[in-house]
Amino acid sequence: MVDSIDISRYIDHTNLKPYATKEDIMKLCNEAVEYNFYAVCVNPYRVKLAKDYLREKNAQIKVASVIGFPLGATPTEVKVFEAKKALEDGADELDMVINIGALKDKDYDYVRKDIAEVVKVAHERGAKVKVIIETCYLTEEEKVKACELAKEAGADFVKTSTGFGTGGATVEDVRLMRKVVGPEMGVKAAGGIRTYEQALAMIEAGATRIGTSSGVKIAEGARNE
Repeated sequence: MVDSIDISRYIDHTNLKPYATKEDIMKLCNEAVEYNFYAVCVNPYRVKLAKDYLREKNAQIKVASVIGFPLGATPTEVKVFEAKKALEDGADELDMVINIGALKDKDYDYVRKDIAEVVKVAHERGAKVKVIIETCYLTEEEKVKACELAKEAGADFVKTSTGFGTGGATVEDVRLMRKVVGPEMGVKAAGGIRTYEQALAMIEAGATRIGTSSGVKIAEGARNE
């Protein structure tokens, strides 16, 4: 079992809504500080705001942002530019979306390179990369291949979902992803995780990070256990 203090440190407290205001992002950061979440995850435009706001509060909360989001279909050069800008603005972690169409085309060299190029610029700045494979669109064979390619490309995590697809994280997918990448890589479960029980099930299946906009509800649920 995972205790309440531990589960807070698994959480990337997330607001990726296109209509999120400055006040919404500051609220997200305040909640992250209050509950000691691992990170906040925001759209690239909001990275500098979140980083500066957390710095003012002397908070040791990481700032994560998204690359090629939510479709993954931008060219590698665009993802790299976007990654560099997010890193310059203060991002500590990048959650990039895999090129799903290229994966389905079995253009594995492209997919691997697409990931590796973002990983290169991130690692040069000491940042981590999570590769979103968007499991809802993939067969089991494709999920396995996506995880293998992310590992080969040097990514730090594989991640289930954007939260914008037709489905989110499942225990079965987390278990499969953990089996494929082994113990050394991170696995982030995201998409539809709204309760303490759901979060706990993902962690027990092998997730080392939880992406959710329901971090407060999950943390409160943990405290009530």
